Amino acid sequence: MPFERFKLNIVMQRPLCLVCHGNPVAINYHSGDKIRYRKLCSVCNRKGRKNRQVPAWVKAGYKKKLNCEKCSFKAKIASQIFVFYLDGNLKNNDWLNLRSVCANCRIELNLTKTTWRESPLVADY
Repeated sequence: MPFERFKLNIVMQRPLCLVCHGNPVAINYHSGDKIRYRKLCSVCNRKGRKNRQVPAWVKAGYKKKLNCEKCSFKAKIASQIFVFYLDGNLKNNDWLNLRSVCANCRIELNLTKTTWRESPLVADY
């Protein structure tokens, strides 16, 4: 019986790891005839690697400017600048719709009722 289960694993193809895209994912548990998989391979799981979330504006090719486009503040660190959507639509990643805004202007925009919406929070790179 254990040999048949081993044989079954060889025949079925496991999906690839979401982080390294090289190793097959680890097996989590067996539920009857079904095999449940993890999202990461055993190596990435042991090392504690996380699947990075990339903002949609980064995927679209937009790069944060180090100058605020509202008050012209010059930032020394990229984490002082936030990305806002002019029309409020978080799926519209057109460069004409995106603006780099400093932390001061961010607070102003969040308190006033404008159509500008802040992009979802994701770690800076």
